[in-house]
Amino acid sequence: MSAGTFTSHREGIEQNTMETPSEAFLEELQQASELLETATPVDIIRWAADRFGAGLTMATAFGPEGMTILQMLSEVAPQTHVFNLDTGYQFQETLDLRDKVAKLYGIEVELKQPSLTVQQYEAMNGGPVYKTDPTRCCQERKISILKDAIRGKTAWISAIRRDQSPDRAKAPIVGWDKKFGLVKVNPLANTTKNDIWKMILDKQIPYNPLHDQGYTSIGCWPCTRAVMFGEDERAGRWSGFEKTECGLHSSD
Repeated sequence: MSAGTFTSHREGIEQNTMETPSEAFLEELQQASELLETATPVDIIRWAADRFGAGLTMATAFGPEGMTILQMLSEVAPQTHVFNLDTGYQFQETLDLRDKVAKLYGIEVELKQPSLTVQQYEAMNGGPVYKTDPTRCCQERKISILKDAIRGKTAWISAIRRDQSPDRAKAPIVGWDKKFGLVKVNPLANTTKNDIWKMILDKQIPYNPLHDQGYTSIGCWPCTRAVMFGEDERAGRWSGFEKTECGLHSSD
């Protein structure tokens, strides 16, 4: 379907941001999600850019999925604001992709950082918090930063796929994000890992070289390891803890 299959006026969107949305607005999102269920990722992105305009933003960790979306944005909505949650613990290989995105696609990804540096944070807490309480570390160095990054925005694009985890399997194409108080758009929800890598190879999209070393899902370096053959693609995240999500995409 084309982005024009579902249209509506932008008036009144802002009143829903960070507030409880109206029933009419929720119904609009549900209808859009159903109509976009069979749309291509690029058409979903085009629809979101048309629907939300300057109110649209994207969070990226420069993973394979995020890199494919950035390539699509460069074609249909290069003016979209994009940011990265820079916890201070990211791999250098991850940060290097920011420069490649700017050079290849003309998209300047804004780094959003906590008020405390890693050194200050660890000194204040008597050492690395991720070793004993990774959930708290994610909350203080990632989740809280997202809340600031999306202030004033009406919708954000995420790069999750439904087949990544049981929690993500419930993700609609478009829906209301209760946790952060704005619309969430998931253009890659219906894609698979193989779909993503085919797009990367076909379009020569740059990717993190750590993926060639067995890192299937990459987050902060202290909480990411390469996976063993047969393991789930997110098994390398927070290894040794029951934690499976940083909190950005969980439904709790």
